[in-house]
Amino acid sequence: MPKIHDTWTVLPNGPLVEIDEGILTVAGDIPMPLGNFPRRMTVIRLWGGRTAIWSAIALQESDMQRIEVLGRPAVLIVPNPGHRLDAKIWKQRYPDIAVLTPPGARGPVSDVVEVDATEDILGDPDVSFIVVDGTAEGESALKVGRPSGVTLITNDIIGHVRKPHGLGANIMARLFGYGIHRPSVPRTVRRFIKDPKALARQMREWAEFDGLKRIIVSHGEPITDDPAGTLRRLAGELGG
Repeated sequence: MPKIHDTWTVLPNGPLVEIDEGILTVAGDIPMPLGNFPRRMTVIRLWGGRTAIWSAIALQESDMQRIEVLGRPAVLIVPNPGHRLDAKIWKQRYPDIAVLTPPGARGPVSDVVEVDATEDILGDPDVSFIVVDGTAEGESALKVGRPSGVTLITNDIIGHVRKPHGLGANIMARLFGYGIHRPSVPRTVRRFIKDPKALARQMREWAEFDGLKRIIVSHGEPITDDPAGTLRRLAGELGG
């Protein structure tokens, strides 16, 4: 993992797009030993003029202002210990933001930024924080309900890097199984899954969400083609 940012550092990123009502997402690049690798931040509007920030990425001022127009950044979600790169600088920019991470990630995340909660503090009946089964409470997800349907936001347990940029990213995506041809559970993540059958059950439960419209992953493109079927397939590959 690259060194934690101490000052506001904007790395290469694409446009900030509204993928559904009150849901903004942006893809950026993260420096890795073999080259840049894609990462994604998602911003979710909450009740009360607030927003939740999933897997924070520092952006240019015009995009930060757009996020603030959507709602005051109130909850900073660090979905697992590997997604701490920009957590410190977001907390510096928004001192009142509450930091939320799953219980199994509290120690490593606390090394970078003070953790306020390890359970749902979002205060919105349409948005739920989920501690993912089978990951020793180290991985999290979000369920976001909107009039058009449900968006499931996952982190590292599903990769969908269909179009890696550059030779290094291409090699890593193929070598580590980050979903070049179709969404997959990356090989680098499988070793952190403590109970594959429990994770498989969780995925099958997600597949039953009424109106599941898409899955947003932290590495790669959103999954919009049969997201429920994708979850069932991945569950089967995990042995559940």
